[in-house]
Amino acid sequence: MTNFYVIFALLLGSILWVELVRDCYHALAHVVPPLYRLHIWHHKVFRPDLTPVSDEIYRQAHWYNDVPEALVMLSLSFLPLGISYGNNLPLPWLASAGSVYTIVFLLGAIARGLGVPGIDELTDITHRSGDFKAIPANLFVNRPYHWRHHFDNQNAYFCGTITLVDKLMGTALSLKGKKIAVTGASGTLGKALLKQLALAGAKVTAFTSSNQEITLDINGEVVPVKTVTWSINQEEALAKELEKIDILILNHGINVHQERSDSAISKSYEVNAFSSLRLMELFFNTVLTNKDVVTKEVWVNTSEAEVNPAFSPLYELSKRTLGDLVTLRRLDAPCIVRKLILGPFKSNLNPIGVMSADWVAKQIVTLAKRDFRNIIVTINPLTFLAFPIKEFCQSIYFKLFTNNNH
Repeated sequence: MTNFYVIFALLLGSILWVELVRDCYHALAHVVPPLYRLHIWHHKVFRPDLTPVSDEIYRQAHWYNDVPEALVMLSLSFLPLGISYGNNLPLPWLASAGSVYTIVFLLGAIARGLGVPGIDELTDITHRSGDFKAIPANLFVNRPYHWRHHFDNQNAYFCGTITLVDKLMGTALSLKGKKIAVTGASGTLGKALLKQLALAGAKVTAFTSSNQEITLDINGEVVPVKTVTWSINQEEALAKELEKIDILILNHGINVHQERSDSAISKSYEVNAFSSLRLMELFFNTVLTNKDVVTKEVWVNTSEAEVNPAFSPLYELSKRTLGDLVTLRRLDAPCIVRKLILGPFKSNLNPIGVMSADWVAKQIVTLAKRDFRNIIVTINPLTFLAFPIKEFCQSIYFKLFTNNNH
């Protein structure tokens, strides 16, 4: 059994190592001028639909970028092999798996550079043209994920096969220049989110039921924010605005505390659940092109009331309903849908919250840039255990017992 684990570690570890080398080399190629002069060929090749601008430039890009990259990977792939022999590990030659793995990439790059017919379809999968059939992947790099490196932000999305380096560096989602709208923008968390997003380089829009223009205090300067007034049950009025938005953050809500009247029930569900669902569906209707698929997102604040008591039953029930329906709906969503699972932060809805809204907003932005699809920010350690289990089991249940036949 011990040998099995050693074999597995040597095989997987050596391959993971060369992938880390590749992604670090790629990131360095954007900051080290001599490397960038080689790497820039990779960015000269493709149009936004991922068709090459010319066969000649396509071949040259592989000689200038892919082949040198693979050679660096190959030279450093021998490090795990040396460590294995130096520490007398059983079957140390298995650590050469990373070298073999890299040689495959090197031969593919050489073949593409030589213009071998059909080789690009076999070895250059992330650069194939055509409609995207999936959203950007989370753990492994697919075409939509890599498209963003070329046409969203060249200083992000560096990974080639697995997304680990981007997650560690916070480059798995670029917010720079993104048009982001936040509902509940006049609330404590809404303003904090607008501020942190603006600091991350986003162009923010405030969706609020208040008639007051939203302003932010950024580094002592009062900055006005584009403010759009809307009301519950009038979500259709935002349709035109949503067409201009890249990321929609559904953050509005209400807490009726201990009330249980018919009107309190109706208000809780309308504000906390159904309004957000209507806005989400309106936003989905704006996802029409390949660019929309990879750049548009919805973030939904469902709160940790999905799995924990909030000592406000109608708040729990309505937020839990929202969370369950978002879990169901994002199985077929045309773009990325993130959940914000937030613990008790101090706000008008919860004056006894223990976390500051600014700190919570900062954590949300940080984790989103690391491409967390379920963003948990809380002081309750049980939520970090309970929510992933609940979400996984519920997703499987919905997949087994529902379908999307129109």
